[in-house]
Amino acid sequence: MHNGYTSITSLSSAANFIWKADKKTTLTFRTYIRPREYGHLQFKLWHSNIVDSTWADGTESKANDPGGRWRIESCYVADGGEQPDGHIVKGTGRAVTFAGSSSKDVQQGEQFWSDPVAIEIPDNHFLAFSWALTTDGTDEGIPFNTETLLASAYEAEGDLAGQASGEGYAPAGNRQILPSLLAYEKAVEKRIVFLGDSITQGVRTEQDGYTFWAAKIAAGLGPDIGVWNIGSGWARAYDLVNDSAWLSKAKQGDEVVVCLGVNDIGTANRSAEQLIADLTSIIEQLHGSKPGLAIWLCTLPAFNFSGEQENVWRTVNEWIRKRDANGAAAVAGVFDIAAVLGQAEPSGQLLRPEFMSPYDDPHPNGTAGAAVAEAFLSWYRK
Repeated sequence: MHNGYTSITSLSSAANFIWKADKKTTLTFRTYIRPREYGHLQFKLWHSNIVDSTWADGTESKANDPGGRWRIESCYVADGGEQPDGHIVKGTGRAVTFAGSSSKDVQQGEQFWSDPVAIEIPDNHFLAFSWALTTDGTDEGIPFNTETLLASAYEAEGDLAGQASGEGYAPAGNRQILPSLLAYEKAVEKRIVFLGDSITQGVRTEQDGYTFWAAKIAAGLGPDIGVWNIGSGWARAYDLVNDSAWLSKAKQGDEVVVCLGVNDIGTANRSAEQLIADLTSIIEQLHGSKPGLAIWLCTLPAFNFSGEQENVWRTVNEWIRKRDANGAAAVAGVFDIAAVLGQAEPSGQLLRPEFMSPYDDPHPNGTAGAAVAEAFLSWYRK
């Protein structure tokens, strides 16, 4: 999203947590990513050392918490092969540098770009991203994303970023530590940012499958349309109201798809009035950020709400639908994702059973991702 670069993947790497080691520690993090295109790619990364969105009740981390001081010891991109098993294809690793240096001391709250580097990724191979990071302890946290991982990721003690074999690496569990934007040089017609919570991020869909709806939409649009998914688990609309680092990412797009509110209701117990005020603030901030930016507002997805939470869900969705019907100046259009995901009324707040994730989890599954993408693309192309 900068000087001819756009996101290389539909995977989100938004940050909702902070890693703090109890002593000086160096770990290498290796993640396998499906690129939107294959072949000869000119790669760059951009990183924001700031937490994007609040996790749970905000005790551990909240929106706009700055990351501390830490160090990039080394950083590599490579051909990850056809199987994301911890190794990279020997001889394909390319060092990512920062102002010509193989290492970088990252400052509190810093935002920065890397230098460009060329990498060759054969068809249907993964791009492997590896970086070794050192933190000095509990006062110097590193923002990251914690959730059920959507991409295969591994960790190793010490600096093994340039190592081709998977020896010493172990599965990362639920810790995805990636730069904020993994980018490649690409002339695109326009750039679309998907701004939302775990439903936009794709939580609970198949690992390495890219079956969540933002990924399916990106595939349907094709690589000539830039797509940056910044969906973040546990996020809520009020995370974006006050000088938000997260919202500053969305402002880089030519169009922004906003799908927020489920956690405001289900986690934060916000009233309809509070949520509408927060969504209004987001719309106004985006609308005023640059001429011609298009805002596509989504209804709140079906999420099995009941009682007063259902009342709030219905009130806010009625307000959102009127943004379309009334031709609200700041909103280009409304996509009714609730109508795609929900059961027939009067049970529209309930997720359709075939879209449910395992263990009765109302996060939309991959089947739902395909249905939403088909409906969105049909609506969007009109």
